[in-house]
Amino acid sequence: MEPVMSVRGMCTGYAGQPVVHDLDFEVNPGEVLCLLGPNGAGKTTTMLALAGELPLIEGEVEFKGVKANAPLYKRARNGMSYVTEERSVFKALSLRDNLRIGGVDAEEAVALFPELGKRMTVRGGLLSGGEQQMLTLARALGRKPRLLLADELSLGLAPLVVDRLLQAVRKAADEQGTAVVMVEQHAHKALGYTDHAIVMRRGRVGLDLTGEQARARIGEVEQAYLTSAGGDDGAGETALDQDLHEDV
Repeated sequence: MEPVMSVRGMCTGYAGQPVVHDLDFEVNPGEVLCLLGPNGAGKTTTMLALAGELPLIEGEVEFKGVKANAPLYKRARNGMSYVTEERSVFKALSLRDNLRIGGVDAEEAVALFPELGKRMTVRGGLLSGGEQQMLTLARALGRKPRLLLADELSLGLAPLVVDRLLQAVRKAADEQGTAVVMVEQHAHKALGYTDHAIVMRRGRVGLDLTGEQARARIGEVEQAYLTSAGGDDGAGETALDQDLHEDV
């Protein structure tokens, strides 16, 4: 089976200064890879580089067997969807029009998230945070991507909503063969849907485990959050398994 994405010796950062060092992994069709680690570990920086938003300093990234040098918009045309930690919603447009702009049929979105069915005429800015994130993810998955990059789907959302989002990601992997690389702070929840987990520490791989190994060693995974400190990654990440409540 040919990997959807291969990363070899990747080093990336800002203004030529490395933040992430010597990163290696592959993600196959139908596989969910989760990047874990404390604030500042380099997770968001890694995602920006995978998406084509940051240049590589060393190493290479292959997408669908071809060396990836294209910017994000070209990778998107080639089958990549990127969900950032900032919800990508047109606030002045209705939920239905948000889907239409993304080229996604409303019925497909409702099949993923039935909660959205009665909210089609509501403007994006009036949706709850949970509904906005469901809309964002439905728009990404509705395009049937070969690869989904998802950075902090759970940010600021109640645990029940987080479960709904992660279930949709797992379903896309299982039923559509979508390869997934996601960053999550809710380690306990994320590992329940994960095939492969990488725990990053100060821009490097600290642990590289199968999903089963990570679930069996959850104490060690959590310890990595407590014993590592960063400062190189972007702001906006929350503490491990912090429960921030918001109505759907």
